Amino acid sequence: MNGKTPETKPETDVTKAWQASQDQKSRAKKLRTFASMAWVVAISTEIAAIVFLLKDTFNDGNLALLIGLLVVIAVFALGGSLMWKAANKHDPASKEDGFKFFVQNQLGAIITVIAFLPLLALIFLDKDMDPKNKKIAGGVGLGLAALATVMGVDFNPPSTEQYTQDMNACAAQIKAQEPTTACSPAVAAQAQEIAKDSAAVAAATNGQDVVYWIAPKAGAKKSSSKLVFHLCENVSTLRGKTVNKGSVTEAYAQNAVRLTKQIKMEQNQCGFAATE
Repeated sequence: MNGKTPETKPETDVTKAWQASQDQKSRAKKLRTFASMAWVVAISTEIAAIVFLLKDTFNDGNLALLIGLLVVIAVFALGGSLMWKAANKHDPASKEDGFKFFVQNQLGAIITVIAFLPLLALIFLDKDMDPKNKKIAGGVGLGLAALATVMGVDFNPPSTEQYTQDMNACAAQIKAQEPTTACSPAVAAQAQEIAKDSAAVAAATNGQDVVYWIAPKAGAKKSSSKLVFHLCENVSTLRGKTVNKGSVTEAYAQNAVRLTKQIKMEQNQCGFAATE
C-alpha cells in the first residue's frame, strides 16, 4: 500500500463548508446595495433635521415637519435593515470571526441607532424649543427609534456553520429518500450534489459509500483547492500519494468535491463489476 488510509468515524460525517452560489452572492449584493442607499437617505434626513434644529426652526412651531422627518428616518432605516437581513440569508457570515459575525448581522440596528441618537439628544437638550413640542417630538422619536431598532435586530442570524449542518441533513434525507424537511432553498442545491455523487459511487461500487482522495497538505482540515475523489486507493492517480478514506460527505468536508470521470477504468482497477 502506497498511501495512508486513516480510519474514519461515522459520527463526524459532515459536508464541506457551505458556500454561497454566484446567484446567491448576486442577490445579496443587490439587497445590500439597496439597503445602503436607504441608510444614506435616513442619515441624510437626520443631518437635515439637525441643521433645522440648530437654526431654531422648531422653536415656535413646525412640529409636523419635525415629526415628518423622524418618520422618514424610521422608514428608510427600517427598510434598509430588512433588506440587509434578507441579504444575510443569501450570503451569511461565519461564526469563526465573532466580531464580523455580530456586526454583519446587527448592522441594521447599529445604523438605526446612529440615525436617531444624535437628533434625539439635540431635541431633548434644546432649551429654546417649546416644552410641549419637545415632549411630543421626543416621544414620537423615541418610539420610532425603538421600533426600528428592535426590528433591525436579527435574533436568529444565519451562519455558514448552520447552513453546513442543514446541507448535511438535507443530503442525508435525499439519499435516504425521506421527506426533505431540512432542505431550505439556501442549501438544497449543494445537498443535491452530494446525494447525486453518493448515488453514483454506490452504483459503481456495489452499494458502498466509501471513496478515496488525496489528503490535505500539512495536516490541514481541508484542501485549499478542489480535489477529485476515487473509487479505491489503488487507482493510478493516487499511487504514491497520501490518501484519505471516507464517505462522500467526508470527502466534501475536505474539499474533495468532484467524482472521478473515469468510472469504468477505476471499476476495473478496483475490482468492481462495471455497470452498464
